[in-house]
Amino acid sequence: MGMMFGFGEHRRRLLQEELTRIAGELPSLGARGTILLNHILSDVPVAPDTELELLVVLETDEPFHRRSDFLVSHLRPRVGTRFLTYTPAEIAELRNTDAVLHNAFANGHVLDAIR
Repeated sequence: MGMMFGFGEHRRRLLQEELTRIAGELPSLGARGTILLNHILSDVPVAPDTELELLVVLETDEPFHRRSDFLVSHLRPRVGTRFLTYTPAEIAELRNTDAVLHNAFANGHVLDAIR
């Protein structure tokens, strides 16, 4: 079966709608900042398997590999969503040396300023 004509734009709308919902709920979960890592808000083409990619700043004692579990269980994303969750202390320490963080701050779309 071929790809449905216009599916990229349909997928972009789904991702944008879910982004709006998630971004609105993150502060109530204690998020202290959010950056969209992929370019669903731009004219860059969206593939059928494009997911939301969000960097979220959250005060937590959970190990890095478990932090997204909290967000997934509370937000229950309706589209594929990848959360990279850092603590404020990690952001302060690693912002200029960690490649992921450097790229996020240089090229990401700030949805909620880090505080």
